[in-house]
Amino acid sequence: MEPLSEPQIAAALAELPMWSYENGKLHRTFRFRDFRDAFAFMSRGALIAEAMHHHPEWFNVYHTVKVWLVTHDAGGVTEQDLALARALSEPMSLPR
Repeated sequence: MEPLSEPQIAAALAELPMWSYENGKLHRTFRFRDFRDAFAFMSRGALIAEAMHHHPEWFNVYHTVKVWLVTHDAGGVTEQDLALARALSEPMSLPR
């Protein structure tokens, strides 16, 4: 898998609002109503990532989840990172 060029990443980010390219990684901060919703997002995201065999770097405090995506083996952002960003950006229904 080859890393994408910065122009390719910029073009892809035009279709991924809220995502940015920082320090060689895709990045987004998600904010939820509360910890329960943040944890539900991470649980759903973990299942998606595992199915894709691609795992995010992420950090959670209360209602905030910060996500960074990069393909370490390729040495940069790849199509796989973009696919996971798209999947994580899909709306989800939260149990109440």
